[in-house]
Amino acid sequence: MKDFKYWKKLHESEKLEEFNQDKTGLLWLKTKSIVRKELIADFLTINKIKLKGTTLENQFVELFELLCEDITISNQKLDEFIKAENNKQIELLDTKQLVSELYKLKHFDWGGDYQNSLDKYLVSRYVKIHKSFDILISKFEAEINVAVQGYVLNSWYNHWSSILIEHIFKSHEAVLPTVGQIKGVDFFVNDIPFDLKVTYLPAEYIKTKRKEKDYPVELTYLKKKAEEAKISFDKKAKPADISYEIIEKMKDRNDSFCIDVLTTLKNEKLQILKEVQDNPKILATWLYENQGTMRFGSENRLFLVLVDTDDIGNSWKLKRNLDLLRPTILSYLDNFKNKKIEDLKVNFEFKGKPQPFTALTDIIFVVK
Repeated sequence: MKDFKYWKKLHESEKLEEFNQDKTGLLWLKTKSIVRKELIADFLTINKIKLKGTTLENQFVELFELLCEDITISNQKLDEFIKAENNKQIELLDTKQLVSELYKLKHFDWGGDYQNSLDKYLVSRYVKIHKSFDILISKFEAEINVAVQGYVLNSWYNHWSSILIEHIFKSHEAVLPTVGQIKGVDFFVNDIPFDLKVTYLPAEYIKTKRKEKDYPVELTYLKKKAEEAKISFDKKAKPADISYEIIEKMKDRNDSFCIDVLTTLKNEKLQILKEVQDNPKILATWLYENQGTMRFGSENRLFLVLVDTDDIGNSWKLKRNLDLLRPTILSYLDNFKNKKIEDLKVNFEFKGKPQPFTALTDIIFVVK
């Protein structure tokens, strides 16, 4: 039989494919989920189990080996315990108040390009650039404080909105939560482990598809049309700011020419969206292959892709729109039992990694 060390090695090396629907592998993951001081103590008490080990690491090994004596019954016991614990966590969360807090964030602006690391950004942009102490001090009010504030506020918003979204998933009968954190697993759907990734239709993906379809570069197109419409804009501004200024001025003018320009751009994006909705594996593969190097993972992933078709830049606001999220997510989970494992498989490669990867994945689109 595949023992504790076997599953531990697979998990640590991120070779997670074998965990899919293997009852012993699932038992290992579920047991790992409750290996927290209070959780494991409660599980042992409820099930009248006594362990010799005193450290969590030893208790994990010992408990797993005991549970392996009857894998089916043990999985059932763990499922019941985990669901009961999850219900306790849900009761502690004041959803309405948390949603209200999230609506206080009016602008989603990171304040800089961190590439997954604020400290590296600050070191490369300020620490290693400025020899003068006084110049460095002068950067705080205008730049550094803004960058840190943006990072903290956006991270706060992402953290708590993600918890709300996870609770929608965890409330469904087909979903078994992980009550303790497990790397690469947020929950199980019909006994398939998944990591949840909440994201948007990526700007880089849209840019790539526009090029494939021979659409003009969006900013180039906007600048050209702005000049035709005699709309002035700050040519020295950042590309994102130039795009925003032109679009807002075209919205304000609201004549037939400007409406046609904005409608053209919207329809091109809707066409790109429709293609990935019809074949989600295209986007899922792209998301795996274009993830950040520092956060690379080959685990099974459920992507929740949020799209505001009126303004893709405002798609972040949908993370707090539970009235829109809940029915879409629950409907997906209701129908998950009809999906075939083979249809969820995706093969991908990652730059710098010699071996190809296989994972189970799917995309849930929430479109406004």
